[in-house]
Amino acid sequence: MSRLSLDAPVSELSGVGKSKAEKLSKLGINTLFDLIYFFPRAYENRGSISLLSDACDGVASAYLLTVGTEVSSAKLKSGLTISKFRAFDESGSVEVIFFNSPYVKSIFHIGSEFRFYGKASFSKNKLQLTNPKYEAYVEGLVLEDFIPVYPLTEGISSKQLDKLVKIAIDECIGDIADPLPEGIRLQKELPALSYALKNAHFPESKEALNRSLRRLAFDEMLIFGLGIAHSAKRKRTGKGVKLSPCSLTPLTSLLPYELTASQKSAINDIYRDTVIGDNGCVSPMARIIVGDVGCGKTVCAIAAMYMAHCSSYQSALMVPTEILARQHYRDASELLSSLGIRCELILGSTTPKEKKRIYDACESGEIDVLIGTHAIISDKVGFKRLGMVITDEQHRFGVRQRALLKEKSEAAHLLVMSATPIPRTLALALYGDLDISRITEMPKGRQRVDTFVVNESYRARLNDFIKKQVALGGQCYIVCPAIEADSESESLVVADFIGQEPTKASALNLKNALEYAEELKASLPDLRIAVLHGKMKAREKDEAMKSFAAGEIDVLVSTTVIEVGVNVPNASLMVIENADRFGLSALHQLRGRVGRGSRKSYCVLVSDAKGEKAEARLQVMRTTYDGYEIAEKDLFLRGPGDFFSHNIDNNLRQSGGFEFRFASMCDDGALFEDAFSTAKAIIESDPSLVREEHAELKKRLGMHLDLSSAAIS
Repeated sequence: MSRLSLDAPVSELSGVGKSKAEKLSKLGINTLFDLIYFFPRAYENRGSISLLSDACDGVASAYLLTVGTEVSSAKLKSGLTISKFRAFDESGSVEVIFFNSPYVKSIFHIGSEFRFYGKASFSKNKLQLTNPKYEAYVEGLVLEDFIPVYPLTEGISSKQLDKLVKIAIDECIGDIADPLPEGIRLQKELPALSYALKNAHFPESKEALNRSLRRLAFDEMLIFGLGIAHSAKRKRTGKGVKLSPCSLTPLTSLLPYELTASQKSAINDIYRDTVIGDNGCVSPMARIIVGDVGCGKTVCAIAAMYMAHCSSYQSALMVPTEILARQHYRDASELLSSLGIRCELILGSTTPKEKKRIYDACESGEIDVLIGTHAIISDKVGFKRLGMVITDEQHRFGVRQRALLKEKSEAAHLLVMSATPIPRTLALALYGDLDISRITEMPKGRQRVDTFVVNESYRARLNDFIKKQVALGGQCYIVCPAIEADSESESLVVADFIGQEPTKASALNLKNALEYAEELKASLPDLRIAVLHGKMKAREKDEAMKSFAAGEIDVLVSTTVIEVGVNVPNASLMVIENADRFGLSALHQLRGRVGRGSRKSYCVLVSDAKGEKAEARLQVMRTTYDGYEIAEKDLFLRGPGDFFSHNIDNNLRQSGGFEFRFASMCDDGALFEDAFSTAKAIIESDPSLVREEHAELKKRLGMHLDLSSAAIS
C-alpha cells in the first residue's frame, strides 16, 4: 500500500468500510489528520501494579495475577452468560467474572499469567474483579504502562480506534511540520510536536506523557494568546485623542484624603497613555483598573474625566445599575462641579422630556461628563467631542454593549474598572487586550472587617448582635439569595453553582428577602427594617437606599443588588444568609459594603452546609482578606468553569467560545504567562505570523477560533 497523506479519508485504511467510516464520522473523524488529533479523554495507568491485599472497593488498579482454576460458565435466568475463575498473586486470591464472554474459556488456562485492570469489589467479604481488561503476561514481553482511553461511539471499540490511530501516526507523523519556532521551543523546554503527538496517544512513560501534554497545552495557550495580542495590537492602532499636559492639583486639593501609592500609579498610567503616548504619538488608550471593593478606583476615573475636560473633551461613564449610576453621579459632580465641570445623569427611568434636554445639551457640548446606565448607549445620545469612555464593573456588560459606547468616538480613550478580584492567569485571558493597572492597597483608615461563620443554631444570638450594633449607632445589611419563596435566586451564582437550571428558593431552603424581613420585624420590633431587591421599581430602590444612607433605616434586607458600588459608611454589620451558595469573590464584594467608615465592622456568614468543600470555602473567607488571594483560592476550589460563569458573566463565551482541552488555568499558571508573553512578542515582531504560520497551528489543534476576534472587544 502506498503511503497515505494527512488528508486521506479514513475509508482508505484497511478494515474501514463505508459503515465504519460513517461511525467514525460521528466522532468527528473523517481523515487521518482527524485521527491523529483525536486525543484520549483519559489514561489508564496499568504499569503501577497493586497487590490484591491492597485492593480498595471501587478503585481501578492493575494486578499481575496467575490463573488458579478452570473457567466455569453458566447461563443465568436473565439470559446472560456468566464465566468465572479464580486468580491469585503472592498476597491473596480474587474471583474474576466475565458476563456474555464465553470465549474467555479458551483464553485463561491454569498457570497462565495476565495483567488485569479494573475496579475491585467486595461481595460477602470476598474480593471480585468484574469484566476487567486483560493482557497476557509473557517473560520478556514489554507491556505499555499507560493505555489511552478514547471517547467512543456505538460500533467502534477502543481496540479498533487504538489500531487506527497507530496506523495514522505511523503513516503521517513525518508530514506534520512543527510551527513553533525552535528557539521558542528550546527556551521553554518543550518537546517537538511529533514527539508530543506520539506520546499523547501512546506514552513511553509518565514523564513523556506529562511533557507531551505540557507542549499541547502551551500550543493551545499560545493560540489564545495570539488572538488576545492581535486584538490588543488592533485596538492600539490608529490615532487617539491627544490630551494636553495639565496639573491635577486643582482636583486632588479638593480630596479629603491623601491618594494611595496605587491610586497615584493608576492615574499616572492614564496620564502616560493619553498625554505622553509613545514617542509623542497617542493611540486610543485601552486600560482597566482592577482593585478590591473600596480601594478608590472611582477617583482615578474622575481624574481621567478631569484630564479630558482640561483638553476640552467630554467623558462618558456607563455603569450597570441605577443605584450605582446615581452614586457615581453624586461623587463626580460633588468634586467636578466646583471646578466648573458640568455633570449630568441619564437613566432608563429618566423622563422623555428630561432625556431630550440631555441629548441636546450633550450634542452641543454643554455637558462635560455624562453618567448613566445602558441608556447612555442609545442612538439618540451623541457627543460633540467625546474623548474619554469609562465603564464600571465592566464584566456586567456584554461585549456589544461596551462596543456601542466606544463607537460614539473611535479616537476616544477607553478606561474600564472592575472590583472583581481576578487571578493573574484569568486576568490575562480576560483582559489581555487591555493594559492593567492594579490597585493593591486600601485608603488609610479602612478597618479590617472581622468575619465569622455560623449555622442556624446561632440565630437568636445573631439577632441579639444585630440589636447591639444598632444600639451602638450602626446599621446592618442582611443579604438573601432570593426575593421570595416562589422566586428563582437573584444571586449571581446560585443557579450555576448547584449545576442545574434555576430552582425555586423554597425547594432549596434558601432565605428569601421578603419573608425574612417580615420575620425580623416580628422578632426585632424596635428596629426600622426595609427591603431592597431587583424587582422593585427604580424609584423605590433609590428611596430605600437614600433612607438607609441617611440613617433612617436600621436594617436593610436585600438581595445581591447591593453587591456593587453601594457606599454607606455608617453600616457596620453584614449578614449573608446561605453563604455557601455564593462564590468567594461575590462574598468578598458583599463584605466590602461594610467597614467603610470609622466604626468597627463585622461580617457574619450563615450556612448549614455540611460538605467538606463548602466548609473549606467559607473558612477561606473567615481567614483571608486580600481579594486577589481569595480569587486564587476560589479558582482552585471551584475550577475555571465555575469561576468564569459566576464572576465574569461568560465573557469568554462571548469572545468566541474558546475552550481549553489540555491547559488548566488552575495548574498551569506559569506556562499560561509564558505563552501569553510569547504571543505578544510574536505579534510585536511580525503580525503576519497570525495569518500565516500560526494559522496552521490553530488548524492542527482543531481550534475553531478566529484570531482576529479572539479577545474580548
